[in-house]
Amino acid sequence: MITDPIADILTRIRNAQSARKNVVNAPYSGVNHKILETLKKNGFIKDVKKVDGEKFPELEVTLDLQRPTVTLIRVSKPGQRIYKGKNDLKVIKNGLGIEVISTSKGIMTNAEAYTQNLGGEVICKVY
Repeated sequence: MITDPIADILTRIRNAQSARKNVVNAPYSGVNHKILETLKKNGFIKDVKKVDGEKFPELEVTLDLQRPTVTLIRVSKPGQRIYKGKNDLKVIKNGLGIEVISTSKGIMTNAEAYTQNLGGEVICKVY
């Protein structure tokens, strides 16, 4: 049983990058899929798709090995949730990074949340 599935998938991606693997599989969940779609849209991973596993569906994440190592930091944890309002959302690494935010209108980046005047739970930082 996994206590924090978001931290698990971020760790799997970090470990795959360290081992220079192209593809990493992780258990499927809707939240993880939305987070990975956001990372794909912003160019941090190459592709993500839902595949059928032996027993349960899985997410297959394709990494871009030509890109420098992506730093993934889990911010809000099950024991301590971190929330930010619209005015607290700042630029990450001079615009080279993003924060993935869970808002009332879905999962999006900090820039998208700022333009829509939304705040929310900060899931992770990516740069």
